[in-house]
Amino acid sequence: MTASPTGTLQLLPFRAVRYNPSVSDLAAVIAPPYDVIDDAEQSALEAADPHNVVRLILPRDPGIPGIDRYAAATRTFEQWLDDETLLVDDAPALYVYQQTRADVVVQRGLLGAVVMQPLDGGVILPHENVRTGPVEDRLALMRAMRANPEPIFLLYDGGGVATASSASAVTRAPIASAVTSDGITHELWSITDPLELDAIAADLVARKAMIADGHHRYTTYGYLRDELRALGEGAGPWDAGLALLVDASVATPDIRAIHRVVPKLSLEDALAAAADAFRVVRLDAGVDNVDRALAVLGEQESPAFLLGDGHSFALLLDPDPGRVAAAKPVDRTPAWWALDASVASVFVMEALLGVSDAAGQVEAEHDPASALRLAQRDGGIALFLKPAPLAGIVAVAEAGDAMPRKSTLFLPKPRSGMAMRAFRFEE
Repeated sequence: MTASPTGTLQLLPFRAVRYNPSVSDLAAVIAPPYDVIDDAEQSALEAADPHNVVRLILPRDPGIPGIDRYAAATRTFEQWLDDETLLVDDAPALYVYQQTRADVVVQRGLLGAVVMQPLDGGVILPHENVRTGPVEDRLALMRAMRANPEPIFLLYDGGGVATASSASAVTRAPIASAVTSDGITHELWSITDPLELDAIAADLVARKAMIADGHHRYTTYGYLRDELRALGEGAGPWDAGLALLVDASVATPDIRAIHRVVPKLSLEDALAAAADAFRVVRLDAGVDNVDRALAVLGEQESPAFLLGDGHSFALLLDPDPGRVAAAKPVDRTPAWWALDASVASVFVMEALLGVSDAAGQVEAEHDPASALRLAQRDGGIALFLKPAPLAGIVAVAEAGDAMPRKSTLFLPKPRSGMAMRAFRFEE
């Protein structure tokens, strides 16, 4: 199956690199995406199985002269292919990846190779900004491996032929299955029939998709394509990147906020800085943990924020409309300014607290308890946000704007290791 003209959504079949079921327990070797794995979880994943995919997506420095951690990951990848820990599927396919909990479908999508499109082209829509560091890290890894070891996560409005084909596929026995510690069952099916693949391609060609997770990896795919073309390699499998295209008509994703930690700032100083712009409401002693405090935050009208230092909490409510309006950047859209994450970044942090999220002066943390621990460690505060509504996120993407970096957490994330993609099996 060949790529369609540019300017269209194209999800191409590929020959997946998958774990050999006779060698590995799949549940023990798959992992969350690289960017949500902390040091403790990385060690736990490594201990779970010597072949856990974390050794590829987050390789350690091997301590060997002349071999950096990216080269080490490549050597490991090649070794696992040689000893058949990893196998390569015989025929190109699109893969239906379904996640269920207690027999209820949580998420279903198609795994394939999405052809790169310009981020301002209206086909693949970003909704968050990226930073240079993670892109450079992923580029070094994919350059060394000549592979996409884990997918990005795209979201689209399904309901067409692709949706029907996916629903039909899951009535068969899966080709891979694993149950992870969070109680989610991960299953994989392949679609190889050329007529069915062509029908799916025709269904997708006029659609658009939003990047739910993997902005840095999508950006990396484009850089790697441009780099290899500049080296004279021309068009090739690097013109696409591994992606899970999730059908929002099957199940709406669970969207959570990503919170901020401002170091070396006391709660009292933060509240004093915000007092002229917000109504400050201190939570009573009965709200003695972050889950209870977040529940109170969730009852408030936006924009509203929660501050905590590990000892007490306070709400920032009813901001001064004039000051909020005056703080809106002139180059940002109304859809962007309607989201709490944007108001927090520009108005709360920059204008009131004097710190810049964009410049890396603020830490991002998706787990509320971890945010509080980090705040206590750094003598600072945690700034908690409400989750952004999906409609608001989509509105920002369709307006051609991008939310502040690390603003949204889409769950459940696809597990790394269910299927990988190596360029040489498609050349």
